[in-house]
Amino acid sequence: MEDTSAASYEALRTLASPGEMLALFFTEPPTPPAGWTMAHYDILDQMICLEPRDQESLHVAREPKFRRLTPNDVPAMLELATLTEPGPFNHRTIELGVFFGIFDSGSLLAMTGQRLRLPQFVEVSAVCTHPDARGRGFARTLMIAVMEDIRKRGKTPFLHVRASNLRAIGVYEGLGFTLRQKLHFAALKNDG
Repeated sequence: MEDTSAASYEALRTLASPGEMLALFFTEPPTPPAGWTMAHYDILDQMICLEPRDQESLHVAREPKFRRLTPNDVPAMLELATLTEPGPFNHRTIELGVFFGIFDSGSLLAMTGQRLRLPQFVEVSAVCTHPDARGRGFARTLMIAVMEDIRKRGKTPFLHVRASNLRAIGVYEGLGFTLRQKLHFAALKNDG
């Protein structure tokens, strides 16, 4: 949202019926007026990967094994997203782009995909690993696959990460992502 004027908030009402939520990025902390409830707030780092690094080819032995996720995987994807809270995720998120996942004994342990698309950029999104499977390089492996898919399309990968998630930021920096800007994220409910 470009500014936090009363007129801007009033214009938002055309996008959300009473009781509906909107997820918005702000350049300054949001201060919603009466009639809006802030259901969630966080400070995010928007990172961009102009020059990827440390991405050995995935065409050699792919370890760990992963595969492209399909609509049949949506229940497992929703379960993992609910557990790990990678950001807004629902049953139709898979329609926004390519998603890859790592399974073990039929359980989805990690996933990463694509969401927001701009003319020259595609967002890497839903980077999440089951708590019992962390520290095994799954996020890195899946990030490389998603970034490779984005670059094959002639686009540049970018992402959003909680500014407090230093472990994830370290992984992203190791892959070549750099901070573009800090943003304020809010989920706002139209109280009608």
